[in-house]
Amino acid sequence: MSVEYNDESIRSLDWKEHIRLRPGMYIGKLGDGNSPDDGIYVLLKEIIDNSIDEFVMGHGKTIEIKIEEGTVTVRDFGRGMPLGKVNACVSQINTGAKYDSNVFKKSVGLNGVGSKAVNALSYYFKAQSIREGKTKIVEYERGELTNDEKIITSDEKQGTLITFAPDKDVFGNYHYISDYVEEMLWNYVFLNNGLTIEYNGQKMQAKNGLLDLLEHNIDGNGPLNYPIIHINEDDFECAFSHSSRSYSEEYFSFVNGQHTTQGGTHQNSFREAIVKTIREFYKKDFDTSDIRTSLFAAISIKVQEPVFESQTKTKLGSLHMEPEGQSIRNYIGDIIKRNLDNYLHIHTETAEALYRKILQSEKERKDMAGIKKLARESVKKASLHNKKLRDCRVHFDSNDENGSESTLFITEGDSASGSITKSRNVQTQAVFSLRGKPLNSYGLSKKIVYQNEEFNLLQAALNIDESMENLRYNYIVIATDADVDGMHIRMLLLTFFLQFYPDLVKGGHLYILQTPLFRVRNKKETIYCYSEAERIAAIKKLGTNPEITRFKGLGEISPDEFKHFIGKNMRLDPVILKRESSVPETLEFYMGKNTPTRQEFIIENLRVEEDVADEVSI
Repeated sequence: MSVEYNDESIRSLDWKEHIRLRPGMYIGKLGDGNSPDDGIYVLLKEIIDNSIDEFVMGHGKTIEIKIEEGTVTVRDFGRGMPLGKVNACVSQINTGAKYDSNVFKKSVGLNGVGSKAVNALSYYFKAQSIREGKTKIVEYERGELTNDEKIITSDEKQGTLITFAPDKDVFGNYHYISDYVEEMLWNYVFLNNGLTIEYNGQKMQAKNGLLDLLEHNIDGNGPLNYPIIHINEDDFECAFSHSSRSYSEEYFSFVNGQHTTQGGTHQNSFREAIVKTIREFYKKDFDTSDIRTSLFAAISIKVQEPVFESQTKTKLGSLHMEPEGQSIRNYIGDIIKRNLDNYLHIHTETAEALYRKILQSEKERKDMAGIKKLARESVKKASLHNKKLRDCRVHFDSNDENGSESTLFITEGDSASGSITKSRNVQTQAVFSLRGKPLNSYGLSKKIVYQNEEFNLLQAALNIDESMENLRYNYIVIATDADVDGMHIRMLLLTFFLQFYPDLVKGGHLYILQTPLFRVRNKKETIYCYSEAERIAAIKKLGTNPEITRFKGLGEISPDEFKHFIGKNMRLDPVILKRESSVPETLEFYMGKNTPTRQEFIIENLRVEEDVADEVSI
């Protein structure tokens, strides 16, 4: 059957229709808030970026942010949008002052899209500008203007107030996770000395830039091998040390205050400059990996009219510092060479500690070489003879637009893995099947990752042996039964990741799959319940004598039913490392040999659930 292509086939979309039809072009991905890179956080960031740009230009030292029941309010005390252009600034693509580099010299948002995307993708959007004793308010629903008030006098402090509620038709039943929001906001204050952010009553401030950022994120990486080295010159700032607990590099990199989670030119230039400077200082041709292993660093650069590789600005593509024309590589290289070389000559104790760390990494690399070779051979043999990994077609490092949806389910037992395998989307979902309970890896060296068959095959499936940058799946989902054995397996896997690959957890890649405990149904409707409260509500809704099934394990759920639980409405609980928690102490408590203390804790916190079934009238 042929489809006619004629004049009627050509259609012009207005600005809001195009954003709503192709949101990925503007905010990367959608999501419901469980992942830190979900679209609702991008919406928040786009609005805050405008307030940050005001602060950078010297206007407004405080930003107030509130999030209540999914509605966001951002209030700054900058110059306020020109009152006659408020509607245009938030609803007309390619409109804004940031095209004028004299007004916003080193801004993040240079394309005039941010606030418009937020407007179009919000059920409700309100913009108010207070400027020179007057104010202007406009309101929208899904980008459609609903209220355009006249300019009136006002005694409020100058600035801009934006309120928005993301559209559930776009983002589903979304929710903001406070930990993700706080991490974003802390980064803003670390990068902008003198800025105060007030978030739901919590005040955030910093005085020492990236030095404060590293100290704030030190848990799980410390103790450090030597005091943090802090370099701040012109438009470049960095802070770094080597961690005694990490096996990989970890970077917090920024361009004009934008968190470039995928790095880019500035990060690559920094990595190269560190290696070159250290080799020249010690006059030794150290292996690159021995210098970079366990490097813990933060990098920030300010670039006029930066070029990013996507609208979400997660990777810098610029090669030169405009308008000067100097290459970013040479600019960063010169600053690192001059400052780090001087620092190491002056601080001899730090120089000696760094030297010992490099030699330690060299020894560990050589000791591990033989073990890794045997481990790789084991992976090849296992791939030929078993089906532990049932892979998907699209991976996280793929250029395919579905790459961000790539998921690996880690489950236990043939029946559970069989059900997931039959139900999954083979394009983006893979399954790794455990054989029984994995080893408790707490306190063990990384050799165990390669010597233990389960761990060796798991890290090979994830492709994180050499670097986290090679990670093959965006979501790593622990899918175990909701019984004691399942919880134990979950704890053992969490221990494995926190012990050897904490960056994977910090990067927001690790999740727990929530599957229903009950199925309540009658002839007309089936309701899956994830808690006792949901079971009671379902019984009330369906009325007299519904059929109630208690799922004891994943293997009891048929493949046809499993499709509901790992599809579009999949319930995932993110594993989040709270800043105030200590990974080593947490692992010691739950997985160490402190049995009496742990037993005491369990007894003190044991909660007996009341039998609420009698409350249900059938």
